[in-house]
Amino acid sequence: MAQLGETGSITAQSSYGPGAFDAHRPPDEALLGDCVHCGFCLPTCPTYVLWGEEMDSPRGRLYLMKEGLEGASMSDSMVEHWDNCLGCMSCVTACPSGVRYDTLIEQTRAQVERNHRRSRSEKALRGLIFALFPHPERLRLLRGPLRTLQRTGLDRALRRTGLLERMAPHLAAMERLTPPLSKAERLPLRIPAAGTRRATVGLITGCVQGAFFPEVNAATARVLAAEGCDVVIPPGQSCCGALSVHNGREAEAQRLARRTIDTFEEAEVDVVVINAAGCGSTLKDYARLLADDTGPHGYADRARRFQEKVRDIAELLAELGSVAERHPLPVTVAYHDACHLAHAQGIREQPRRLLAGVPELEVREIAEAELCCGSAGIYNILRPEASRELGERKAANIVATGAEVLVTANPGCLLQVTSALSRPGAEPGHPMGMAHLVEVLDASIRGLAPDRLTQARSTT
Repeated sequence: MAQLGETGSITAQSSYGPGAFDAHRPPDEALLGDCVHCGFCLPTCPTYVLWGEEMDSPRGRLYLMKEGLEGASMSDSMVEHWDNCLGCMSCVTACPSGVRYDTLIEQTRAQVERNHRRSRSEKALRGLIFALFPHPERLRLLRGPLRTLQRTGLDRALRRTGLLERMAPHLAAMERLTPPLSKAERLPLRIPAAGTRRATVGLITGCVQGAFFPEVNAATARVLAAEGCDVVIPPGQSCCGALSVHNGREAEAQRLARRTIDTFEEAEVDVVVINAAGCGSTLKDYARLLADDTGPHGYADRARRFQEKVRDIAELLAELGSVAERHPLPVTVAYHDACHLAHAQGIREQPRRLLAGVPELEVREIAEAELCCGSAGIYNILRPEASRELGERKAANIVATGAEVLVTANPGCLLQVTSALSRPGAEPGHPMGMAHLVEVLDASIRGLAPDRLTQARSTT
């Protein structure tokens, strides 16, 4: 482990070689200099809250980056502390000095992927994840076998044995996160606006969202159409690159970003809308991701123009204002701020305003709202134990609200909290529905019965 010395410097045992970082986009020294070591980030950092370890706080990780810039070699302990970071960006919100920790950790993780030798098992796990999750068509192919396992009860039988948990805890974490799957609704390529057209919107269907929560995409399309938008769903969409960006796979992320830009430029839409918070934060950062892609056929300017069109679904609906009638929905909901919506995009008020516009719906706030639920992209697979602790803590705070439905704006959060509440011994006697924000709005616009939400993905 790295040690914090008497003078505040870091000493680390090297296991790689001289110099932690190469010359391509190392952690920005000017951004590192913005940190005044005040400690405001500490109580908002999930790993510091769990372990109380200085090097597993934003401040400690910044110390390690500074040591790397000053010539320290990239050690296993350095990488472990950076890997332990969920990338939730709660520290960015808490920081009074405006430190861009989000930029710094992404720069650092790209360096780690290029310059650190991971173990064979770690490389194999990450290889499996990235051979699967950024590929929507591969995820869709999994739906059939997974639905068969669920219908036959083999998935529950496997969990009861505990065999997968003992032999392959990372794969067990993946299996636990799989939501109940039903037949997917197939969306047309274009859905006309109801009434006067107010905008032409391109919908990003996503990877996990498209494969495991297609009903969220269907609800998104219906709500947009009801609010006067022509909805275009370009075929052949790929991953937006969010998982790759957040895990240091820079070249892969850039390739996926270029393909996404090409796809939506051809669609000729006014707005590009996303209903997954983690994806949205990356889509809005394409200009930085592709800043070096200049020249007559480069993507730098195209990326800037593209990201100016990107809106989260809550953000867009708040901008447009409501024209579709909301019917009463007498249900109590707990609203969970997805980290990459609240901290990375600064979108907090809009979802609450949209929920407040639903007659008879009551919104309850969750204690420790700033703490991540432990999903964090693929963190709950790579770090299942820490993720489980955070998930159970978040689940307990959600149950304490007494709400009937948890509402959030990110598929990973839905998977994580559902998994935490469904574990044996987890908050017994309190069934709870799980819904995306847009599903609540869709239910109100369509005048559906409250049980469509209270029984949705129920934890019973």
